[in-house]
Order: sequence, then C-alpha cells, then structure tokens
Amino acid sequence: MGQVKSRVYLLTHTPNPEEAIALCAKLCYSDAEIKEIANGISADKCAGFIKTLIKMNHLAPIEHASFTFGIEGVSRALLAQITRHRLASFCVKSQRYVGAKNEQGVFAYVVPPSIEALGEEAVLKFNSQMNTLQGWYNEWVDALGNAGEKSNEDARFVLPNACETKIIVTMNARELLHFFELRCCFRAQWEIREVAWEMFRLVYKVAPNIFSLGGPSCINHTCNEGKMSCGRSAESKKRFWEMTNGQ
Repeated sequence: MGQVKSRVYLLTHTPNPEEAIALCAKLCYSDAEIKEIANGISADKCAGFIKTLIKMNHLAPIEHASFTFGIEGVSRALLAQITRHRLASFCVKSQRYVGAKNEQGVFAYVVPPSIEALGEEAVLKFNSQMNTLQGWYNEWVDALGNAGEKSNEDARFVLPNACETKIIVTMNARELLHFFELRCCFRAQWEIREVAWEMFRLVYKVAPNIFSLGGPSCINHTCNEGKMSCGRSAESKKRFWEMTNGQ
C-alpha cells in the first residue's frame, strides 16, 4: 500500500534562539560594545523583552533566529503551497533523480481525509486509481529507455498531486510567525494547516517567548480574512492553549 501520513521534525535551530534575538534587539538601543551587551543577556531576562518587541512590531531582530524542519509524507499539492513562502529555503526530493517507486513497486501517496470519510470502498477506489497511474508511469519509463533521470523527468508528468514528497525547509522566526498566521487558520488547506500546527508545536517547545503570539491571526488580534472569516476562532484558541500548556 502506498498510503502515507505527514511527519514533521525540527532538525536544527539557532542555538539559544531567544538570547540571540534579545542580543540583536538590545544592540539597536545601546552604544555599548557587542560583547558587553552579550554578557548582560540571560535566559530569564529574555521573556519580557521579546514579547515587548513583538507587540511593538519591531520584528527585524526576530529574523536572527532560524529553524530547520524535515517534512515527509506530504503531497506535491502541499509543496506547491509551502514554496509560496519565498523567505524560506527549501530542498525537495527530486522526481527526476528518484524514481516513483518504493520497495513494493508503487509510489507513496496521500489520501485526503474527505475521501477516507466516505468509507473503505472509496479508499479502495482511490488506491486503485493510484495503481493505474503507477502503471502508466512505469510504461513511460520503459518507453523512454528506462534510463534513470532521463526517463523519470518526462514519465513523471502522469503522476498526481497526491504523490508523496519529502521537504527540508528553513525559516527565520519572523517568517514562521507570518507562516503560522496564515497556515494555522481554518481557511488554510487541511494538509498544510496540520503541518503548520505541528511546526508550531515543535518550535514553541524550544522558544516559547518568541512564539507566544504565534498561531492564526484570530488568536492574538482580529481575523485577517474579513468577510471570509470561518468563525472558528474559539476552536483555534482551544488548540493553541492545548499545545502551549502541554495537553
């Protein structure tokens, strides 16, 4: 079976991200030597300072902390959305150099929850359609000479948005706050929304003061969607509270 589920990992991040941000921010308001400012930075003094920065919308210092995630078990449809965040850096599994088959001879793919909700028969039908596409892909690989990337690059044109991919993405903290504001929202597409919430959960663990005002816009101020608002801010606030309080 080629079905997969999303998995998100925080691979690495700026050491002591909150102290790094506090140092950068304090430099803006001090004529002291940088090493002297650094010696005055301690973790217990960062919380209030960082929260004040964010509330003041003085976000340039926030850019000095970065976070790198591994994301797998997600669709090419998600890839098209997440790469719209142009201030992020991406590396993606190539469909040219990596053939669309696993050990069982089928490509991995994502089944939308709406199709799963229709029941077992609907999922079996979806699986059958994916197997058909796998057969078409295999036919074109053979027809094009079965020559690795030279065959894969054109055979892949029959592969669907459901096809699984793997991504490594790096964002600075400022871009992450923007990303969460847009992608944790209920109006975001379901797959990227779940990935965004998991990314938020992971970074909140290591930098709670930076991300204390994270999440969709309705949690901390008015909804950005205006007349298109989903009206589900209470659900978003509940999820935020559960994640930030260890539920």
